[in-house]
Amino acid sequence: MKNVDLHHGAASDVGLVRKVNEDSFLVAPPVFVVADGMGGHSGGDVASQMVVEEFQRLAESYDPTRGAEQVADTFARAQARIIDFGNAHRAMTPGWHAGTTAVVAVLVDDNGVAKWLLANLGDSRIYRITDGSLEQISVDHSVVQELIDSGEITAEEAATHPERHVITRALGSPEGIHPDFFLLPLGSVERLLLCSDGVTGMIEDKEIEEILETVADPRDAADRLVRAAVAAGGRDNATAVVVDVVGLVKDASYDSQRQLESLESKLGGRL
Repeated sequence: MKNVDLHHGAASDVGLVRKVNEDSFLVAPPVFVVADGMGGHSGGDVASQMVVEEFQRLAESYDPTRGAEQVADTFARAQARIIDFGNAHRAMTPGWHAGTTAVVAVLVDDNGVAKWLLANLGDSRIYRITDGSLEQISVDHSVVQELIDSGEITAEEAATHPERHVITRALGSPEGIHPDFFLLPLGSVERLLLCSDGVTGMIEDKEIEEILETVADPRDAADRLVRAAVAAGGRDNATAVVVDVVGLVKDASYDSQRQLESLESKLGGRL
């Protein structure tokens, strides 16, 4: 993966309502993570940090030819830690809970071809920008998403539904974890966004698309997304990680010499 050059940025804010930021994130190329904890102080914040710690361990010895296996193993280690952590606390405080969502992006070597392997649990999201358009890659693991899929409510109705914050899969769940995985060609992603629902719950996809399309530097783009979510009300912790593959960003003002190199050239013509 050393032939693939990435630019990235990240930002996180506690928001205007919560007292503790239960979001955690990791930027350790080629491993990127956003986790949104649940359970309050000493619950959700610890659970999300456990996920980040386990993926940091992965990043330190990552083998891109075994990406899917290693990501699955890392999820399992994080799940075991969160379950043990919860059991210990519930022994003293019945009903106590700790859990977290997670979205993960890693570069993998698929028979000599670099690709994105994406994974999610919960309602944090993964988006991509391709040909000037925003597309949500992950599918929310939530009650309202199930209602949308069954045709019982519309996406617009989901935004105000009383169960819009109830998720159906998460790390820390006693029922176990069942992450979704997505494998995307590197060339199909100009810009990648991982974010918590503190961003998507506050600003519309149209505004997310506009920011990702107009702000060239991924560091500034991540900051703009989080600031927009806070400005819109900041009802939740907001976290965004933005990743660009060099050679695909349309605006060459950020590190232009490297961005002008084509992706094919960067990968030695393997795509």
